[in-house]
Amino acid sequence: MFRLEYPWLLALLPLPFLIYWLLPPYKEEQDSLRLTFFDYISSHLGLTPEPGAVVPKTNWLQKILAPICWCLIVLALARPQFIEPPIQKIQPGRDLMLALDISQSMETPDFLTPEGKRMRRVDAVKQVVSDFIRKRKSDRIGLIVFGQAAYPVTPFTLDHDACLKILSQTDAGMAGPQTMIGDAIGLAIKQFNNSEAEQRVLILLTDGNDTGSRMPPRKAAEIASQNHITIHVVGLGDPHAKGEDKVDYAALNDIAKATGGQVFHGENRVELDKAYATLDKITPQNFKTLSYQPRRELFVIPLATSVLLLVGYHLLMLLVTLALRLFSRRHASKEAAASEVFQVHV
Repeated sequence: MFRLEYPWLLALLPLPFLIYWLLPPYKEEQDSLRLTFFDYISSHLGLTPEPGAVVPKTNWLQKILAPICWCLIVLALARPQFIEPPIQKIQPGRDLMLALDISQSMETPDFLTPEGKRMRRVDAVKQVVSDFIRKRKSDRIGLIVFGQAAYPVTPFTLDHDACLKILSQTDAGMAGPQTMIGDAIGLAIKQFNNSEAEQRVLILLTDGNDTGSRMPPRKAAEIASQNHITIHVVGLGDPHAKGEDKVDYAALNDIAKATGGQVFHGENRVELDKAYATLDKITPQNFKTLSYQPRRELFVIPLATSVLLLVGYHLLMLLVTLALRLFSRRHASKEAAASEVFQVHV
């Protein structure tokens, strides 16, 4: 589709005609000697008139090109554009933050592979979380790890390969032996401060209970709810264990309920897979579709056309002038030769 950015400039098209009609003609008086047969006399005398000796006249080609070039220049000023079909751009409609517990207890090898071999909790979690990240192709994903303290590993990004690479280099015990769940939630809230996504989801994965966060997990969850953040919790490990290794599902349930989230049990690899499969369903991928129409500027076409017409006209006039001069010189030489022959015969 073609359009003009400034169509009102087309009102300038009749401007030269108005000027020609309203302004008086330009006149200049000067002393001069007018000869009726100037061209005839100069050619027979073998004289070449100086520039300006012959008053130039407007030819028919100039009368045609002048309005055409003016129209092209005004059209270029109006900025013609070609509007291309709308382009649909898909943007992520959700920011997902994964908070992974990498305390020392994640070293416990109580998960079983499909072949029946034992593997560490942290390795099982990394496998499942990696699969989860690969499925969320259009969501911005961030990563937090926590133990004795919480650390932001990756900000919200669509570069999922970078998240997977950093996740593969993460190991149990790197953040200390304890489990600071409240601090991890508090850090996630700060990460969401710059998020403009309509849906904000924090997936908290831990195998223990809070062991001394500066902010109680329940209070942190209430603040998260005020910031429109939904927390889903995945509990790992044995709920019947004792001490700090015991999963406090009551506390995890309070965290999830405070934000409208859910709690999932992931005591083994199968349960963990089911938990993330359920999360994948209850947090469907939403998209915000933006459309815009690219514009191609076309003012260069009429502007270049007018310049080429003017240049072509002047080149043509130059060639005509040179041809006429060459013809007049040859004609003068022939007449001079004929005159000499006539004088000899006489």
